Amino acid sequence: MPKSPNVVLVLTDDQGYPPLGCHGHPFIRTPHLDRFHAESVSFDQFHTGTTCAPTRAGIMTGHYCNSTGVWHTIGGRSLLRRDEWSLATALRENGYRTGMFGKWHLGDEYPYRPEDRGFDTVVRHGGGGVSQQPDWWGNDYFDDTYWKNGTPTAFEGYCTDVFFDQALAFIEANRDRPFFCYISTNAPHGPFNVEPVYRDLYADEAGSEQYARFLGMVTNIDDNFGRLRARLAELGLEDDTILIFMSDNGQTGVDPAVNGAMFNAGMRGLKGSPYEGGHRVPFFVRWPGGGLQTARRVDDLAAYIDIMPTLLDLCGIAPPAQRVFHGRSLVPLLRGESGGPWSDRAIVTDTQRVAHPLKWRMSCVMRGPWRLVNRNELYDLRVDPGQRTNVIADHSELAAELREAYEHWWGLCSRQMDDDIPFSVGADGQEETVLRSHDLRNEQDHAVVWNQAQVRGGETCHGYWEVFVERSGTYRFELRRWPREAGHTVTGGIEGDDVVYRADGIAPGAEAHYRGGRALPFDTAYLEMDGLPQQCTAVNPGDAAAVFTVELKRGPRHVRARFAGNSGLYGSAYYVYVRRLAGGP
Repeated sequence: MPKSPNVVLVLTDDQGYPPLGCHGHPFIRTPHLDRFHAESVSFDQFHTGTTCAPTRAGIMTGHYCNSTGVWHTIGGRSLLRRDEWSLATALRENGYRTGMFGKWHLGDEYPYRPEDRGFDTVVRHGGGGVSQQPDWWGNDYFDDTYWKNGTPTAFEGYCTDVFFDQALAFIEANRDRPFFCYISTNAPHGPFNVEPVYRDLYADEAGSEQYARFLGMVTNIDDNFGRLRARLAELGLEDDTILIFMSDNGQTGVDPAVNGAMFNAGMRGLKGSPYEGGHRVPFFVRWPGGGLQTARRVDDLAAYIDIMPTLLDLCGIAPPAQRVFHGRSLVPLLRGESGGPWSDRAIVTDTQRVAHPLKWRMSCVMRGPWRLVNRNELYDLRVDPGQRTNVIADHSELAAELREAYEHWWGLCSRQMDDDIPFSVGADGQEETVLRSHDLRNEQDHAVVWNQAQVRGGETCHGYWEVFVERSGTYRFELRRWPREAGHTVTGGIEGDDVVYRADGIAPGAEAHYRGGRALPFDTAYLEMDGLPQQCTAVNPGDAAAVFTVELKRGPRHVRARFAGNSGLYGSAYYVYVRRLAGGP
């Protein structure tokens, strides 16, 4: 029986469509990706969510992101619902070894971690990027600590290099059996920290240091992608491997001074936008053993929700009858078919980034060359690729059809929007759960503290965590302003540096993630849960945490954990460590 094809999916963060030589960028250096484009089937109208976590949810499930509970990047809405069947799980159930390396951004605690969603081997950072609030304290892209199969582990080297190194080791270790290797870089997401040698490549052409850094990060990815291809060839795996390259959303803005002058491939909009530049991305597929090894461009609409059904189809895996997708297999397009049902297909994307989704918010309905944006703007990309002329007055019937397609999409996505997506506490799968401000359910769209610069700055946030108590018993709640590994007291500030960071590699303005910290004059901590009286305890100078012991019954809870001071300062704890001490079966 022939061996099933391997799958390697490379997903970059915030790169978008424009910064590739093969897409017309006038000076970027991406020779390896340009060569790959020239040897692949490339989808020139491939669309995603407009931000990071939503696209990842759709890739992993074949479902529109909003339906999976992932319509934001923070605020408890980057957590992939527990009942979703993931691509990794599907492949592992069919004999594949599975590994993910880099950015997950669909939950850092049980049951949302990649190791809970079908991955055997995992090396990842926390949250939506290196230096974000859930990440290991002081990570700066260089010589960082990442979670390796759940254990914090120190690595040497630049983040992108490390993730490719670990992926290559996984590939080599599993060369004799089918494997799925998911390499999801945090680059070129900001902060734009990169080795000076890459930044300096663009010092004379970029127009700003931040853009030079962004482009340098892309070139570093290109170098690593070349390394990946070379190693697959050396191991004799290239013919038997489905290799995909893509980005998660549109190109990010890097610097207000140059955003308007950045090469954007003639598109309107950047990351987060409902216009073309917010969600059109590269999508290149190569599989020599499957007849996909020569350049061919596909102009039919395709989307992130198609990836899981396509890969299962290519791997000869029939999903169980109860598992259905919003996307469809792209195998006919990969094999050269076009037109027909593909011409009439409607795809929807949007940007929510609010506590509760709003109908029609920052939305785009796509069909063929047509784009219905924000319900009342219609563009024909054949004559207006920059989306400058709204022609809705001339095509009222078409606009009505696209609105009807949106209504169908909204019906698919809105069925569970008000449901809790809780963290588990007291589960066998994780002895201790860490609740982080990054995942606070923010009420009335209050600010969320989602990166380490905000923690250092002592910014205020409010909200609650959705949790499910898996077993009745006695639980210990440890409220902290700083994470344990930082080693600071609740009320203490930080003078100067408390971590080692690469000053020559840090982007201007990013130093706030790695040095200093505002002292906060807290004197009381509070813990509150549905159905239980509020508890409070004093916070004394020198305390690293405020600790509560609580008896809990099995079931759902909303947890609030706060610090307060006589000065009127009042806000959520940034880190809450929860552990079951006793009780329960």
